[in-house]
Amino acid sequence: MKHYKLLLLLVFCSTALFAQMDKKLLKDIEAIEQQVIDWRRYFHKNPELSNREFKTAETIAKHLRSLGIQVQTGVAKTGVVGILKGDHPGKVVALRADIDALPVTERNDLPYKSEVRDTFLGTETGVMHACGHDTHISILMGVAEVLSKNKNLINGTVKFIFQPAEEGPPPGEEGGAKLMIKEGVLKNPDVDAIFGLHINSGTPVGMIRYKPGGTMAAVERFVVNVKGKQTHGSAPWSGVDPILISAKIIDGFQTIISRESNLVQEAAVITVGKITSGVRFNIIPESAEMIGTVRTLDPNMRDMIIRRMTEMAQDIAKAYGGSATIEWQNNTVVTYNDPELTAMMLPTLQNLAGVENVQLMKATTGGEDFSYFQEIVPGFYFFLGGMTPGNTTPYPHHTPDFIIDDSGLLLGVKTMSQLSIDYLNAQ
Repeated sequence: MKHYKLLLLLVFCSTALFAQMDKKLLKDIEAIEQQVIDWRRYFHKNPELSNREFKTAETIAKHLRSLGIQVQTGVAKTGVVGILKGDHPGKVVALRADIDALPVTERNDLPYKSEVRDTFLGTETGVMHACGHDTHISILMGVAEVLSKNKNLINGTVKFIFQPAEEGPPPGEEGGAKLMIKEGVLKNPDVDAIFGLHINSGTPVGMIRYKPGGTMAAVERFVVNVKGKQTHGSAPWSGVDPILISAKIIDGFQTIISRESNLVQEAAVITVGKITSGVRFNIIPESAEMIGTVRTLDPNMRDMIIRRMTEMAQDIAKAYGGSATIEWQNNTVVTYNDPELTAMMLPTLQNLAGVENVQLMKATTGGEDFSYFQEIVPGFYFFLGGMTPGNTTPYPHHTPDFIIDDSGLLLGVKTMSQLSIDYLNAQ
């Protein structure tokens, strides 16, 4: 009961103290909207892959320094951290934006369309901000500018974390939130709470979606190596076909979801995203490799799925005369919004966007390495609308046609700015 009363008190205090945005702060935010859009279009046109965000980091650091913000560069390879001390003492709040792009070739016909090409895992590809990280960078740069002009409103310190490699570092490299934490990004000064947002192409501009507790899935990367016996394509009986075995393994994996996982409890997904095998049409190759991902929202289901996939890959391969091994790499844990922090900050979002535009959502099977920050300090992560109002067929994230309406960025600047002020002033 005491815990429940505390939550009610937090909500009441937040609503009472911060019912209206400071007029000068609001004016500064509205004045910077076009600059934020311009930044977004620059980053969209000049994307960089994970752990290779050199020019992106340089642009961010230059802007932060121009504001008189203390800047650290080279954090987790290409990350940038800015520290802004308010005019009054208090706690420390961190704001995070991810800065890397994806190996996707853009199809949109935009004046700021990405024409950048690079090599990813040995394959030449286009590079695109196909998940909205360009908007996240620009929003946080805007927040840094407006808060630097309103330090009188800040009771404490704001730490701006521009994080590389959210999509995962290249094989053999460290990166992302894990490496930032390892290098002390949540220390000196010690962070008390952290906020993050993600633009969403399927949520209309002006809307915000959130969920207390488990919000996004734990993500595993797996690699299955299948070994057969090479032979001529005209005489399959004289060899062991690793491509056939791979197909059977993929089919078997899906039965773990459809027949062994309690989907009433939580959702789970197994996806094979890449298969590599063979060199010629008339040769049955010796080996095949499959790379994919598992998404889970429950630790027990995660353990069961990993165990069954390992058993199934080995057993199916053996049944067809071959062998298989499977390697695992954990990419993220469950993105967990601290319930007390979420309840405390919810009125801020409702005041800015309108109660009717702040909607409770169900958990998603997408993954976010923001979750690693939340393992260390209380965090709140929410989704910001980026879909043009009236659009009924938005393109998904990570696709060549992904597009965001720039008019959604202003609310992002407002929310991240006011969340920081409200959190610090409530302490």
